[in-house]
Amino acid sequence: MAYIYQLPDWPLYDYDLRALTPALSNVLVQQGRLFGRLEALGFDDLQDAKLNAIAAEVVKSSEIEGERLDLEEVRSSVARRLGMSVGGVPSGDHFVEGVVQMAMDASERCQLPLDEGRLFDWHGALFPSGRSEFGPIRVGQWRDDANGPMQVVSSAMSPRETVHFEAPPATLLAKEMRAFLDWFENGKEASDILKAGIAHLWFVTIHPFSDGNGRIGRAILDMALARADQRRYRCYSVSAQIRKDRSAYYDALKSAQRGSLDYTGWLEWYLGCLDRALASALETVSGAMFRNRFWLVHKDKELNERQRKIVERMLMGFEGKMTKRKWAAMGKCAPMTAFRDIDDLVDKGILVSDGCEGRSAGYLLAMDRSAL
Repeated sequence: MAYIYQLPDWPLYDYDLRALTPALSNVLVQQGRLFGRLEALGFDDLQDAKLNAIAAEVVKSSEIEGERLDLEEVRSSVARRLGMSVGGVPSGDHFVEGVVQMAMDASERCQLPLDEGRLFDWHGALFPSGRSEFGPIRVGQWRDDANGPMQVVSSAMSPRETVHFEAPPATLLAKEMRAFLDWFENGKEASDILKAGIAHLWFVTIHPFSDGNGRIGRAILDMALARADQRRYRCYSVSAQIRKDRSAYYDALKSAQRGSLDYTGWLEWYLGCLDRALASALETVSGAMFRNRFWLVHKDKELNERQRKIVERMLMGFEGKMTKRKWAAMGKCAPMTAFRDIDDLVDKGILVSDGCEGRSAGYLLAMDRSAL
């Protein structure tokens, strides 16, 4: 079966908007819910949500390609660029700084034109040493295929190497990228959200660089979504969701790149992924709202450092119910100390008993999170 760039009508494409409308509507509803919740957050919480989303985007996009970044280094780099306190965390290495630079340029300066020079800058930021894990590469310029066609192959650990995709010849890249960049800046779609999904598929199909195409392709997706959102605070990460759905993501890309120029199937998968990313962000923001409300209700009650630390852990999504044994382990304290801590919090209306007795006795936070 031919790759889509080999078809006579490439790069012209089509999709069934009527078939996509239910999934697109779900995404718009989730966006509305998320943006509504964000409006209720204070400035500091909004900044934290933004920091967490950008850091997740950077870390998870790299994980998709098999590269693990230190989350705290990434958070520190993002925080500095947002003008936030970094709490004495040292700067990351050149690679971390470069990945963060690309991600933030894509989202924070999304309205500036995407052109060849900007893509070359992103590529240079990803590979500051001029090398990838496979050796020297052409940095800040299109690939030349000097070592043969650009292919996406199975892992070297696989029993047999399989070619999953072969990109267009390097001789066509200048023309292909001119068409893509002109469309990205001037092309119109039924929805800017759909345009973001098409942009990602189109770019990774061209695969114009020696390495880094996946990460740059997801930065382009993020940039297009930032334009679609038209919000100062974008507190969700598509790459984090793609990382969870990694196998399905590659299957969806492979199917789209070897299929027809009808992108309906790819866009259905992409909209489902985006919907899940928004739902995850909504849960995170709702949790932040609950924690704010909880501490506001209990602001006049004195807690020792151990009590505050463990209650905060429960607020972050503690699995199951709290017991005195768990409290003693988490607080690194004697059982009798755990007993006194818990009884004190029950008296203050912060914890409530689940009604069980003896060793089965458990305790829950007094406020009902579902009320939010």
